[in-house]
Amino acid sequence: MQDSFVLLVTDRPVPMRGLASGVERVVTCTCLPPGAGLPAERPLLVIVDLDEARPEHAAAIAALMQRTRDGGVRCLTLLRNAWLRADSAVDLPETHRVLPATTPRDTILAKVLEMIGIAAQACTAQRVRLEARASAATGIVTDLFTAAAADGPLRPAEVDRGTETVLDAISETGIRDWLDIIWKHDALVYQHTLSVAGYAAAFGDEIALSRDDHHRLTKAALLHDIGKSKIPAAILNKPGALSGDEMALMRDHAAIGADLLVAQGGFEPEIIDVVRHHHEKLDGSGYPDALAGPAISDLVRIVTICDIFSALTERRAYRAPLGVTEAVTVMTGMRGGLDRALMHAFAPIIARTTATDWL
Repeated sequence: MQDSFVLLVTDRPVPMRGLASGVERVVTCTCLPPGAGLPAERPLLVIVDLDEARPEHAAAIAALMQRTRDGGVRCLTLLRNAWLRADSAVDLPETHRVLPATTPRDTILAKVLEMIGIAAQACTAQRVRLEARASAATGIVTDLFTAAAADGPLRPAEVDRGTETVLDAISETGIRDWLDIIWKHDALVYQHTLSVAGYAAAFGDEIALSRDDHHRLTKAALLHDIGKSKIPAAILNKPGALSGDEMALMRDHAAIGADLLVAQGGFEPEIIDVVRHHHEKLDGSGYPDALAGPAISDLVRIVTICDIFSALTERRAYRAPLGVTEAVTVMTGMRGGLDRALMHAFAPIIARTTATDWL
């Protein structure tokens, strides 16, 4: 989510001190010179105050306006050359405004405060929607695992509803905010399920899957660990290393989950394939069927990458979470096991777990 600060990019910091001080009465104002690295956190508002007559500044203005437009960040641009203002205002989105740099400071400040207020309201509404979606998705996953554990019916329509809930959340706020919300819940199995589904939804966005394929991928991720509903909690939450027998039982969850969906009926073969084979490796070292190479579908390969990255970066009963760099090192060390092209495609999603989506 957006933090409560305004970013002012200016080539005249001294004259702009008055405006910055006015903003500081409401929120933090971060001032940067042109060419400086932008903060990873997404601001409420970007104010651009550069001399557009200089080619390097004109390019910086265009880049900032495009970046804020793409990232959904409000932007106020102060232009010093009147002949450019009309062209600059053409086709601007509702979130962007242009004013002459000669506008009285109080008028500029009033516009800034107005834009801050609108952005803050939108941010609050977005947070409410995200929390509602996370709560709904958690409830659906909890009900699915509870029903599966009791040999009750799993309703494909409910799984589809949960899938669409995850897709909507990722589409609006991105993977980082989704992870922040779901990890406030206590049940580790459900957190992991929703994390993997979130990564899958973000992955589908990144590689521009069709709507049907995007839904299928996210749905498969939402169900990938359903077999763990049949694994004793004492094993799932054991704080130490599993014994040989316990590990064998834990590994059964993939086949158990697939068999469960087959017995239920109404689930696509591609979904069942992911549930059964998400622990397979391209070099044949995985389980339960030691599949290798082309025998492993792209859908399985994607969910496997999402599953492993999520597992490595989550807190577990038996270990602390790995940092992103450590997790990537572990995964790149699985030479021959993971699809390298898909790992490369997953890199932007990894980056977004530590930064908001506006950069």
